[in-house]
Amino acid sequence: MARKATNKLLQKAKKSKSDEFYTQLCDIESELQHYKAHFKNKVIFCNCDDPRISNFFKYFSRNFEGLGLKKLITACYREQTRDLFNTEEDQNGFYLEYTGKEEADDIVCFNGNGDFRSSESIELLKQSDIVVTNPPFSLFREYVEQLVKHDKKFLIIGNVNAITYKEIFKLIKENKAWLGINLGRGVSGFIVPEHYELYGTEARIDDSGNRIVSPNNCLWLTNLDTFKRHEDIPLTKKYFGNENEYPKYDNYDGINVNKTKDIPSDYSGAMGVPITFLHKFNPDQFEIIKFRKGNDEKDLSINGKCPYFRILIRNKRIQTKSIDLTEKEKMYNKALHSDNFSAALQNCR
Repeated sequence: MARKATNKLLQKAKKSKSDEFYTQLCDIESELQHYKAHFKNKVIFCNCDDPRISNFFKYFSRNFEGLGLKKLITACYREQTRDLFNTEEDQNGFYLEYTGKEEADDIVCFNGNGDFRSSESIELLKQSDIVVTNPPFSLFREYVEQLVKHDKKFLIIGNVNAITYKEIFKLIKENKAWLGINLGRGVSGFIVPEHYELYGTEARIDDSGNRIVSPNNCLWLTNLDTFKRHEDIPLTKKYFGNENEYPKYDNYDGINVNKTKDIPSDYSGAMGVPITFLHKFNPDQFEIIKFRKGNDEKDLSINGKCPYFRILIRNKRIQTKSIDLTEKEKMYNKALHSDNFSAALQNCR
């Protein structure tokens, strides 16, 4: 019940463009501890963060020397509105550059609102090496597109459903982006403003008075290498002898696998797995074929019914074994026609 309620909050945010979900320090620490080697002598850019309250700024400034950072840039968007009844000056966005001094440098105002798409913010982006932040959920596609365009390394938070965006899935399929360490309940919740409703049984107010919602459906997306993406998924199930557990699709030559842990170890063809498979995906072990659609470009179906979104994959390791067997078969055939059959046969073993 809590999961459904808090998802409703994120959907409302997407529709209303309300993107004030601030990341907790504990979640930042939990994820960023796995990337420390990437940060040494790098310029970090948090381009969706008010340095006065951002926990990303707090984390990087506190650990500046320990991480060996070169510079930290934190930039903040400020909405600019003017009407007949507003005679005051528009508020501008601003940014701060921190270089490890005891006192941070002065805040510098943008000429504009500091939107990550603005020319002023892009100039700061060009100076940076790695972007780390919680970008607006409603602009996630556009945000990632900009990072790719400028060939930046990044570590950002998004909704799990971002995997289903064709632009994001394409990056994952091409091994240009992947999921980070924490997913779902691994991201414990976000701080929200006073005017946000606290949906769900997991919503709470912490000891510091922060209002917390826990959607339980968020992820870290990155192109920084991690140990996790090189770990094999243990495969303990078998397809042959258990075919009834793996029905075939109506519109694609492949079998359906309901859970990642049920991927069979002996099936060399295409398999449809849940999108959460990507959290354990090892590109050395599996190949991603396509997302969601069958040969007719309609959703994958079984007996006319469509399971929830599936990713079609293939086990690379079984393919490799098949190739090795073919090579041995060739050597065996050659041995049959050899003058010294026994000696040639030994080479096949």
